Amino acid sequence: MTTEAADLSPARGAAPRSSSYDAIVVGGGLVGSALAYGLRRCLGRVAVLDEGDIAYRASRGNFGLVWVQSKGMGMPRYGAWTMTSQRVWPDLAAQLLEESGIDVHLEQNGGLHVLLSDEEVQARIEFMTALLAQPGMSEYEWKLLDRHEVAELVPGIGPEVRGASWTPVDGVANPLKLLRALHATFERNGVDYLPRCPALAVKRQSDGIFVVDTPRGPLHAQRLVLACGLGNKAMGEQVGLDVPVRPQRGQIIVLERTRRVLHTPISTLRQMDEGSWLIGDSQEEAGYADYEVSLPILGTLADRAVRTLPALRDVNVVRSWSALRVMSPDGYPIYAQSDTCPGAFVATCHSGVTLAGAHALVLAPMIADGALADDMAPFSPRRLHVQEA
Repeated sequence: MTTEAADLSPARGAAPRSSSYDAIVVGGGLVGSALAYGLRRCLGRVAVLDEGDIAYRASRGNFGLVWVQSKGMGMPRYGAWTMTSQRVWPDLAAQLLEESGIDVHLEQNGGLHVLLSDEEVQARIEFMTALLAQPGMSEYEWKLLDRHEVAELVPGIGPEVRGASWTPVDGVANPLKLLRALHATFERNGVDYLPRCPALAVKRQSDGIFVVDTPRGPLHAQRLVLACGLGNKAMGEQVGLDVPVRPQRGQIIVLERTRRVLHTPISTLRQMDEGSWLIGDSQEEAGYADYEVSLPILGTLADRAVRTLPALRDVNVVRSWSALRVMSPDGYPIYAQSDTCPGAFVATCHSGVTLAGAHALVLAPMIADGALADDMAPFSPRRLHVQEA
């Protein structure tokens, strides 16, 4: 994560090349950009409406894990969906490198969830056993590593480390480079990327065409894809979609660059491709107004990191930040097409990096074809009403 990569947007303020599109994607973050990338491979004219830097930028404030481990408790379909995404991720990374010239530094060397006490070991065994006991989870592969096995992967571990759960399919990517690569393909592939151009209102005409009001005038599309994170709730109401999302704050500590030594990421600690370190994994119900960093949370994150890898005590902190995740009531993604306004879709999740492969190469073709596959039904917001009943 370098300061040189901070300006991620291509040409600023470009006028729409058309007022009529096959699909308009509302949201220029990781979810919307991945979907727009995939849609353009299937459709002729695609536009991306991006609110700009006043938006809650979860895409620029995340950890960058491509993570399967522990996904799907209570919804096995989510576990299978993340497995699908990690499988197609290498294809996406290769395509982006060819089309944009940007290496997103995908590394799938497996991943660790480090355990610092006997109680954590037992709890992890129980969790993973219950997770894999669910129907449809047979693809999962995991192993409980003892302290010596962890030390082989992460030299210099602290004395409190008892072991770790490990899976072979987990990995990481550079999220800033991923977002930049997706945006860089837009100009080459003919996607109209419209920064500082929020969707002000949307309606569906009697002929089935969607009209999106923007500061640059009305735009029309046969398909509408809502992928604007926390903004999906209000936008969805205008086209008959129920998107009950809320903000959840996460905080990250960034340490200075060192020689690259950590090649197997940990769920709370990773080293970037250029050598800087990220420490994370806080989850706070802080609402929309409070997205500042807080020393108690940062202190807790730092404490676990140095207990895991004591040498980090001597590595300087260079910055910290917080960002707002997009969370549904049960924490799982919401994918749906509107019943009252066919052609309007919503895609919302808090795992924009992990699911980028599936969004670009699996979900986008479904939307282009005009219908989600039957096996996407578990992600419908209808599940939330069933739970409430």
